[in-house]
Order: sequence, then C-alpha cells, then structure tokens
Amino acid sequence: MSDSVPPFENILVDANRQRARGRLYVICQLVGFTLLFFAQLFFAHFFKNPDTGYGSLSFTDVLTQFHSVFVGLIVTHFSRRYIDAWGWKEHGWLKLLPRMVAMAIAMAVVWTILAQGWYFGVMRHEFPENILPPLLFLIGILNSSFITMGWLSVYFIYHVFDRFNRSEIARLRLAAVVKEAELRALKSQVNPHFIFNSLNSVRALIDEDPQRARSAVTQLANMLRYSLQSGSNQTVPFEDELTVVNDYLALEQVRHEERLRLKLDIAPGTLRRVLPPMLLQTLVENAVKYGISTRASGGEVSIAARIENHDLLIEVRNPGHLSERRDRVNSESTGLGLRNALDRLQLLCGDDATIDLRQTGADEVTATVVVPQSNVDLASPRLKAEPRATLKPALSER
Repeated sequence: MSDSVPPFENILVDANRQRARGRLYVICQLVGFTLLFFAQLFFAHFFKNPDTGYGSLSFTDVLTQFHSVFVGLIVTHFSRRYIDAWGWKEHGWLKLLPRMVAMAIAMAVVWTILAQGWYFGVMRHEFPENILPPLLFLIGILNSSFITMGWLSVYFIYHVFDRFNRSEIARLRLAAVVKEAELRALKSQVNPHFIFNSLNSVRALIDEDPQRARSAVTQLANMLRYSLQSGSNQTVPFEDELTVVNDYLALEQVRHEERLRLKLDIAPGTLRRVLPPMLLQTLVENAVKYGISTRASGGEVSIAARIENHDLLIEVRNPGHLSERRDRVNSESTGLGLRNALDRLQLLCGDDATIDLRQTGADEVTATVVVPQSNVDLASPRLKAEPRATLKPALSER
C-alpha cells in the first residue's frame, strides 16, 4: 500500500483535471452548436417556402443561420464568467433553479437582439407581413430560452457531479492523511515496547557472560536496525519478519534457555508475501510473555504460515489458557501490543484483516492472523540484509 500523495503531486493532479475539464467544455460547445447549426439549416430549408413547405437556401440564408448559432455560442460562453463570479456552482438545486430561469431568459434576450439585429438591421431583410415585430421578437426570445435553459441544465448538472467528485477526492485525501498519522502514532507505541523487553534480556547477560552479552547486543542492534528501516515502509516481506523474530527469540532464550522451544511450519510461498512491520514479532512476543515466562517448565512456541484464499494466514501457538492471560493483562499490562497490531493491520488492509485469539486445546492458545494481499503493495522493497551475529537461538525446529 503506497504512502499518501505528496502536496505537490496533488497540485499536479488538480491542474490535469482542470485542463481535462477545459478540453471537455470546448468539445461539448463545438459539437453542440454544430448540431444546432445543421438543425437550423434543416428547419430553414423546409419552412422557407410557405406554399410548398420547402425551398433551396441561398448563401445569405446559410450565413444568417451561422451567425445566429455563433452568437449563441458566444453568449453561452461568456455567461460562465458571471456564473463563476456569482458563485452559482456551489448552490443547491433549490437556490439554483430560479437563477437558471432568470439567466436563461437574459441570455435569450441578448441572443435574440444580436441575431435579429444582424438579420433585419445589417442584412436589411424585411419583417414578415403577417407577424408584428414585437411578436417576432418575443418568439425569438422564447425559442432561444429553450436552448439556453437546456445549455444551463447540462452545464450545472456536470458541475454538480464534478463538485461531488472533488469532495470525494478531498475526503479520500483527508482519510489518507489521517490514516498515515494513525499509523505513525501506533508505530511509536510498538517500537519502545519491544525495545524495552529486549534490553531486559541483554541486561541479564552482562554479569553472567560478557561475551554472550556482546553477541546479544549485536542481535539487538540487528533488531533496532530493522525497526528503523521498516519504519519508513508500511509493509515488509514475511521473510524479513521471520528473520527479526529469530533475533528476538535468540535474546529471549538468554533468559529462558531450554524452557523455550520453537516449531516452524512455513510454506515457501509465504516468504515473499507482505504484512505490516513488527506484526509477527508482536505475536511471538505475546506468546513468550504469556505462554513461556509464566511456566516453570516453559513450553513450545509454534509459528505456521500458509496461503489461504490468496491471503497470508499466520498462526502462532503457545501453551496456556485465555482466562489466565486475561487476568494477567488486567493486572500487569495495558494490552497495547495486540490492539496496536490489529489497528495497524486494518488501517493498511481494511476490515477483512483479522487477528483472532482463541483457546484451541486444553493447554493451547492460538493467535490467527489473516493478512489480505489484494489491498497491500506486493512489490514492497526487501530491507537491506545485514550480517548476522554468531549468537544463534538453540531452538528445536521440527
């Protein structure tokens, strides 16, 4: 999933949309008034001779019709200036309708004056004997009003939908900004959480075995480096998550030694799938905290991953009981880890992403994660691999 669009890219997108709207307007004007011109010629041809019902058109007749249509094009084009200046595009239909009627009549009056002024004034045509000039003027206004009202209707319908689209784009941009802010806030809670736990493991080694402590510091450095690198990515490959979990469990084994055992069941096709950074580490950390640390005999942490319905499915199992975990969460912990993991996962992948924690056996708790792959960026760059320290977890992988 990509980051939100930078402001300068938003400006470029808006400029491109503005140019596209301008081109669409020019095309619609030219096509619409060209069709009107041919329609005027058609009716002029059939109504030129009152006796026969049709007649041939002279060059003067064609020029007159062209002038009339051209005047209409100019009048409608310049009416946009007043529409913009008066802010009519932002009105609702109840306020807009009476204004549209008034403007359609005003445009029709100007159109009729210019068209009939050309026809009877400049071209010196005689007025029809059976129609009085004022009545002819009113008929011209009526005919032009239908055309201008139709033009205004199409114009405002387009802008109503365009305004809706712009508001949706603005809403989505705002949602993206809010999502990014939420993700950064959640990451700031995740990173200190695992760092403090890891430092406790390193501290336990300092007095007992300085050499192992130095090696453990190297492991912790690898984890911190991964945390910093992954902080700029919304998703990381699952293989990288497994690597950092190996480092984490190596540090945890310093405290738990043989009490901590590991079982892996990883399908090869899952390694290049992606998930939010530190998601698997959060699940494993909870499994160790509630399933291993509380037991004198320790136990086995099982990590399984497979593809199911094109999504990445991860299961982390540990010994224990949910009732005991709930009691301990209420008394010792704020429970931020899993809540943050679910929040980050759903912010990135949508509501189809889930983290389900349930009792799956008499002494087994399973955390199941579904990471939808359709809503995330499958081409997330692999983080830079760093040389691994000599410290390796003595975990039984079966």
